[in-house]
Formats: sequence, structure tokens, C-alpha cells
Amino acid sequence: MFSAIARIFRTPDLRKKILFTVFVVALFRFGSFIPAPFVNFQNVQQCLANSQTTSGLYDMVNLFSGGALLQLSVFALGIMPYITAAIIVQLLRVVIPHFDTLHKEGQSGQAKLTQYTRYLTIALAILQSTTLITVARSGALFGNSGGPECSALINDDGWYTILLMVMAMTAGTGVIMWLGEMVTEKGVGNGMSLLIFTSIAAAFPGSFSAILAQQGWDIFVIVIAVGLVITALVVFVEQSQRRIPVQYAKRMVGRRTYGGNNTYIPIKVNQAGVVPIIFASSLLYLPALIAQFNQPAPGQEPAAWVTWINNTLVGGDSPTYMLIYFLLNVGFCYFYVAITFNPEEVADNMKKYGGFIPGIRAGRPTAEYLEYVLNRVTFPGSLYLGMVALIPLVAFVLIGANQNFPFGGASILIVVGVGLETIKQIDSQLQQRHYEGLLR
Repeated sequence: MFSAIARIFRTPDLRKKILFTVFVVALFRFGSFIPAPFVNFQNVQQCLANSQTTSGLYDMVNLFSGGALLQLSVFALGIMPYITAAIIVQLLRVVIPHFDTLHKEGQSGQAKLTQYTRYLTIALAILQSTTLITVARSGALFGNSGGPECSALINDDGWYTILLMVMAMTAGTGVIMWLGEMVTEKGVGNGMSLLIFTSIAAAFPGSFSAILAQQGWDIFVIVIAVGLVITALVVFVEQSQRRIPVQYAKRMVGRRTYGGNNTYIPIKVNQAGVVPIIFASSLLYLPALIAQFNQPAPGQEPAAWVTWINNTLVGGDSPTYMLIYFLLNVGFCYFYVAITFNPEEVADNMKKYGGFIPGIRAGRPTAEYLEYVLNRVTFPGSLYLGMVALIPLVAFVLIGANQNFPFGGASILIVVGVGLETIKQIDSQLQQRHYEGLLR
């Protein structure tokens, strides 16, 4: 292991890529602590110290921004606008035929879709920064856990102040998007995924120290032990896949023979990744957001529906909330898998190039067989995803830990997935230059 690491730094090209990636990650973390213009830095830090929990969408966006959201920094939005834009463009392939045509055109079409994703990212950054500034001005950013200083997070309420803050946060999102693409081009692995990994991993020390300070060494050791078991199980499931064998018939093109080889179609157990958790968290927060802006006047009782939402859908410790959250994750898992994996398209491509599944006729029977296997594999995958998403909520109820519990939900899925992918990238580049890679 140590000899493999030494070979990495003895390889000039790979060493430059790793050092460049580390430099960009350090720059990204530095920008997460630079406050946006006209932000009262002292009040923000005091609110962060007094606030113990966040809820709903704030928790998810703050997780992906590495804590920059609640600090109102220039990188407050993090990579979330790009993730949302990429998901929207991917879903629009089903609705808009032009997007599906671009997807099938190869590299040129993918470049056009990437350009649309960038434009949509900037538009979403403007929208989300405006919403974030509005919530910060209203004093609702930290919920009910903040003090009076949480109502004075911005020093000036003029229109020029809001415009400058929106421009600064939108520019920050553009810089993050550029940094991610630079890492993809000149660094190691997928730059966007590595920036998300950095944001989530940066919150781990704070979560560990909070559990240790609040619960003591006994609970801390239990959390570490349970976390290691959860990580091992997540790694096992994330690597699990159903391999459907595919054979290609031999065909003559001129004087050359093509085909005749065997391959397989890998169908992962968790084919949807972390997207269903993002969808479910965002959808469940909408009622809480509506109730937050319909608070009664002082001395008046809130409406019955506002009380029910505050008691059921805020905090995450309600059994009703957990059940709805679990079912939404299962449903969105099936929905996203159906969007991203088209059995008919795969069957048509196999038929076009002379491929077939042994024992299954080409064409429509192949598509039906792929759909049958996909549904059977997605069922345990959706249950697994729903249970992983519930881990932070269960930990919050059992040990009173912060909802940013490090081993569970979107955080553990992203950390494990990106970590495995980065190691594979480094291993493949080592094998190109040496006979031995990082893994054996």
C-alpha cells in the first residue's frame, strides 16, 4: 500500500494532477469562509453557535455547500445549483424531443447539453441566492433556534445591497462550476463529484466533536463503530450489480471480421444513486416552507394546518415524517431509474450491432426481459436507499445527535461513491504507467 502511494508521487504526471486537485479543493474551502458583501459576520457566527439543528432543505443545501450556506459566504450556494440543473436537463430528455436527440448525437450533442446545463445553473443561482437573501432578511434562516441577532444578518436593506449580494453569490457559483470543470480536465476524477465530496467530508470533524461534547465518550465510540459497519455495508451494496450477459455475432465488413465477443450489461442495485434522497428532502420541505411564511401575528393562535405541519414535518423525529420520507425515497428511486435507463433503447442498440442475450430473442423480448430484471433489482435497491436515508433521523431520535449525522443519508452515499470512483481513477492511471496499480 505504501509502495503504491510512493509510486503515485514518483510519477510526474500523476503527481501534478493530484497536487492540482488538492490546490483547487483548498481554494474551494477557502472561498466557503469569505462572507458575502454587507453580511454581519459577527451575528452570523453567533447564530451558528447558538443554533444546534437545521431542518429540511436548509440542511441538505448546507450539507452540499460544506457549511457555507448558513455562513452567507460567496460560495453559499455551493454546487447545488449545478446538481439541480443537471438533474433538470436529464429529466427534460423525456419531455423535450430535442434534448433526447442531442443526447443521441454523441460528443457534440453532449457538449450542447452541457452548455444548457451551465446556463440553467446561472439562472438557478440567481433564483436561489435571491431566496436565501430574502430568508436571511426575514430572520428565518436559523428557524426558531436563533436569538435576536439572527434578524440582523445583513447590515443594509437597500436594493443595491441585495443586487450586489445576488451578483456575488451567483459569481461564486460560476467560479465553483469552473473549478469543478478544471479538476475534471487537469486533475483526478470528476471535479463536481470531488467538490461535493469535499463539502461533505469537511463537516465530519464538526459532527464528531459535537457528538463527543454532547453525548460523551461512550456514545462517541458507539457512533464510530456503527459508522464503520454502515460504511462497509454501503460499500458492499454500492459495488453490487446484476450482470446480464451479452454476445455479439460475427459479421464481415470488407475483409475484416467484427464482433464475436462476449460482454455484459451491469445493472447496479442502487441505480438511482443519491438523487431520490434529494428529491424526497426537497419535496418534504415545501409544506414547512409554506407554513414558515404563514405564521400568525403575536397573540394569535396558528392555523390548524400550520400546527400539524410544524408538529409532523419539521424536525424529522415524527414517525409520520419518517414513513412519508421512506415511501418518497422508494417511489423516487423507481421514477429516476425509469427515466435514466430505457430498456427499449438498450435493446435497439444491441440489435443494431448484432448483440443478443443468450436465450432471449432480439428486439421486443429483450426489452421486456431487461425491464423485468431492472424492476426486480430496483426493489431491494429502493428499500436499501430508504433505510440509508432514515439513518440520520433514527440517530437523532435514539442518541439526540445532530441531523447532520455523518454516517447516513446522502452524505455516506456520496462519500463512499466518490471515494471509490477516485481510487479507481488513480488505480487505472497507475496501471497505465506501471504494471501494478493502487489496488490488488
